[in-house]
Amino acid sequence: MTRSQLILIAMLGSAALLAGAFGFQYIGGLAPCQLCLWQRWPHAAAMLIGVLALVLGWRALALFGGLAALTSAGIGMFHVGVEQKWWEGLASCTAGSIKGLSTADLLNPNIVVAAPVRCDEIAWQLLGVSMAGWNVILSLGLVVIWLAAARR
Repeated sequence: MTRSQLILIAMLGSAALLAGAFGFQYIGGLAPCQLCLWQRWPHAAAMLIGVLALVLGWRALALFGGLAALTSAGIGMFHVGVEQKWWEGLASCTAGSIKGLSTADLLNPNIVVAAPVRCDEIAWQLLGVSMAGWNVILSLGLVVIWLAAARR
């Protein structure tokens, strides 16, 4: 395979992961936690890097694409650890938060305040692996593809 083909596969992989995340959110009704949202940004960056790599042809950009996918995998690994209670998560992600609400909102019985989405609870899993875990596995696969592209 050519470098361009590998970059295109890696870009489509990140696009598929983002599409899946948005599908679970908007079609499946699973609201993302803060760590879930953070895992999305590196995939968006990888897609942009891929476009630049295809247009400019710079080999080094493939390394940056791999770094973006590795960043998402790293955030995902942290998230899996939080889900499995191996370590503490972010304070804003594992406890109720009223951040952003005014005193008037808190005292108004007509306003429904949604419960915060917790990072330490698994919302969905397949074969015993959470969405964060699948992101780690698939993102590491994308890292391999990006590195193969960088070597071509």
